[in-house]
Formats: sequence, C-alpha cells, structure tokens
Amino acid sequence: MENNETKSFKETILGALDSFEGAVNKGVDKLKEETILEDAARKFKEILRKQLVRVEDMKAQGDFVDYGALETIRIGVCGGDGIGPIISAEARRVLEFMLADLVESGKVEFVDINGLTIENRIEHMKAIPDDVMEELKSCHIILKGPTTTPQKGSGMPNIESANVAMRKALDLFANIRPVKVPEEGINWTIFRENTEGGYAVGSSGFNVTEDLAVDFTITTKQGSDRIARLAYDYAKKNGFTRVSLVTKANVIKTTDGNFLEDCHKVADLYPEITTDEWYADIMTAKLVDQKRRRDFQVLLLPNLYGDIISDEAAEFQGGVGTAGCANIGKKYAMFEAIHGSAPRMIKEGRGKYADPCSMLRACVMLLSHIGLQDRADKLERALDICSFEEKKLVITGRDTGATCEDFGNYVMETLKSLI
Repeated sequence: MENNETKSFKETILGALDSFEGAVNKGVDKLKEETILEDAARKFKEILRKQLVRVEDMKAQGDFVDYGALETIRIGVCGGDGIGPIISAEARRVLEFMLADLVESGKVEFVDINGLTIENRIEHMKAIPDDVMEELKSCHIILKGPTTTPQKGSGMPNIESANVAMRKALDLFANIRPVKVPEEGINWTIFRENTEGGYAVGSSGFNVTEDLAVDFTITTKQGSDRIARLAYDYAKKNGFTRVSLVTKANVIKTTDGNFLEDCHKVADLYPEITTDEWYADIMTAKLVDQKRRRDFQVLLLPNLYGDIISDEAAEFQGGVGTAGCANIGKKYAMFEAIHGSAPRMIKEGRGKYADPCSMLRACVMLLSHIGLQDRADKLERALDICSFEEKKLVITGRDTGATCEDFGNYVMETLKSLI
C-alpha cells in the first residue's frame, strides 16, 4: 500500500510528464506552423517577383503598332473548342468576303491557328501550349473562338484560362465591350482592365492549410494608368462627355483604392470630360434603372468587376451571344466573343445552330482597329439590319431557327446591298 509520500512523488512525476508532453506537442505544433508559414511566404515571394518583372516590362514598352505601315497584316484565326470553331469559321468567311481585295493584294493574310482545344491544352498541361503561343505571336491580329476553362470539380486538371494566359503573354491590357440599344437610350463602352485585378494570378492561389485558402489581387500604377488613358482618349475622340469609374474602393482599399487614384490623375488631363465614381454592386443595380442608365457612357473598371458588369450590360443588347469584344495591347490585338464554348450545344448536336453574331460584332472592332473604319461601319450596319430591323432569319440555338451558316449568308447578302 502506497504511503502519502510515495503517492505525492508519483503524482509529481506524472504531472511533470504531462507538462513535458504538452510542451513537446506545442513545440511540434509551432514547428508545423512555422513550416506552413515559410512555405506560404516562399510562394508569395515568387508571385511578387514575377509581378515586379512585369512592371519593368511595362515601363520599357514602346508605342502602338501602326497597321498602315505594315507590308502585310497577319490575322490569325484560332477556333478554340466547343462552338468556337463553328462561329469563328463563319466570322472568318464574312471577313474574307469584306477584305477580298486586300487579301488578293497581299495586304492582309489569314493564318489558321489550331491547338487551343481543351484536349490539346490538357495533353500539354498548359493554358496555351508553347507551339501555339509561337503561332499567336507571329500574327498582328487574332480572331479567337471561345475556349473551355476547367473549374474545380469538373474532373479536368487545374489549367489556367486560355484567355487570361493570352492576355498576359501578349499584354492585351484593355478589354473593350460596346453595348448599344438606341431605343433604350443605351450607348455604353466598357473599358475593363485585362491583365491585373483578381485574374492576374488566378491559378497561383494556394491552400495554406486544409482550412485556409488564399488568392491574390494585383494592381500596378502602370496598369491602371494605361487603361485609363485609353478610355479617356476614346471618350474624347468619340464625343463622349462622361467616364464612370467603378470599384469597391470603400472595402478593398489598397488595390481598388490605388486604381481609383491613378484613374483620377489621368482624368485631370481631360477637364472637358466629367468623371464620376460608382461602387460595383450599385452599378449593377443602376444599369437596370431605366432613368439612370441613360446617363452612362464610358465605364472604366478593374478586371473582375469589368467581366461581371460587361456580361450584365450585354443582356440589354440581346445577351452575351450578341456581343463581341476587343482585347488591345500595344503590339498585339485579339478579338473574340464574350460568351463561353457552350459544350452542351455540341454534346446535343446543336453546334450548327450557334449564333455567330458575337464573333461578327468582334469583327466590327477588328476592322476599326486596323484602320478600316468604313468597312467596320458597313458590317455594323448590316448586323443591325439583320439582328434588329429586318430579322428575316432568327438564331435560336436550335432547329427552330437559322443555322450559323445561313445567318452568315444573310449578313453577306445585306452587305452587298450596302456597297
């Protein structure tokens, strides 16, 4: 039988062992935490290093390409996947019809660029395989069909968006999306910063622990300045008197706040243009306000808000299927639809009924960008006649409406009547 002294000694030893075990566990936990933090810091440091290199590259850039001075303008046609090859082929057919004389003289050359299918990108485990990127860089202009971006849970690898990768690689910093509905008093041009914000390092976020995940938002002085200058210069040249800055600078104070400040510095150079500010959530509401939406002209936004709001805006024009967009850089330019690749249409055998209007609207901007404004105006007028006025053919996405090719023929016949 234990005496009191032995029992007390035993309790002391057990207590000491418990304390030691607790200290060891705390030490192990602390070591694990430090390892986790060091790993996260290493990843974050690498992200910042790449962005600092990008800033220096922006500082070293020259001026915009003078397409009139080029011996041959190379237009690369990149079909993408899903309905992309169908609608981009139709857009190319209409463009070739409109540019037949320039193709014959050698001033314009069309180049087929394959390899942006989701299957090929997965095979190479790259958003844009290296050989495809080289083909893209060999062209001045790219007409691009929609591409599939895998999302978490799809069963496909986590490959970055081909659009995001192309915008970064070719430094296509300005995404420009016009929306026009004359009877509603809508005439908006949306300038979305294309290479920064929440999409800049979209595939570089990581899980710090099982409980904590981190993504990143990037803003630079150079990126904000150049998109603002392009937007204000566009407003001035096209007779617009208002530019609306759209952010969430009240909450995201550093990156959105810097974007706002840099845009105001550019705005000061254009005193004849009124500048106002809107929060992104309120702007989405005011676009559906029949009285207030008539006040908007040029909208200038960071990447994420620009993506969301330009899709909302396109609905007034008839949906994302009717809207094209321009992606402009100093050396390259890419023109595309703003909608996705619609793989379900292909799966259901409805691909030939895809609406080419989005790509054809993008072609209007393409023609304007390379200095052929008269031809751009004719194509825009033909599309307005076919889509809003005569409407002899209607695209429904099913066999209840016209095929993609039928609508392309309708547009070309309408163009002939305008020449």
